[in-house]
Amino acid sequence: MNKKKIATENMWKKYLQSVGEDLNSTDKTYNSWYFGDEEIADTLAKLVVDGKKTGTTSLLCLYELEKESLPKVGDYSIILNYDNTPQCIIKIVKVEIIAFNKVGEEFARSEGEGDLTLKYWRDVHKKFFQMELLPFKKDFCEDMDVVCETFEVVYKALC
Repeated sequence: MNKKKIATENMWKKYLQSVGEDLNSTDKTYNSWYFGDEEIADTLAKLVVDGKKTGTTSLLCLYELEKESLPKVGDYSIILNYDNTPQCIIKIVKVEIIAFNKVGEEFARSEGEGDLTLKYWRDVHKKFFQMELLPFKKDFCEDMDVVCETFEVVYKALC
């Protein structure tokens, strides 16, 4: 097992201990992942750790195309930076499926990116979603449904 995977598992064990549980008896599970791609993963992970990013958005159709389960309230994730070093653990507190062009200012601000405006959010997400759809030979359109997740940080890496 590589060092990064061990670090991720150790973070999860420490989190469980901090809430009075242990690996052998808990019913809690987690996924581990990084945001976006190499260009933005570390920056977005830092925004989460710093408490500036409390939301994220993904294309609904990608869950089906990639045969992945939709996120749900109560799910845990270990947020990694691009080199797979664990940064923090988040817990989903709200999930909403809505058309891309119906996402509002408040949610755009929760993503913590750029100038925090809806225009900025739409511009960067449209570009990113277009890129994500390329391998599937699908086009992005602004009435596509997106999955808007709101989360809270429940554990941070000790520096």
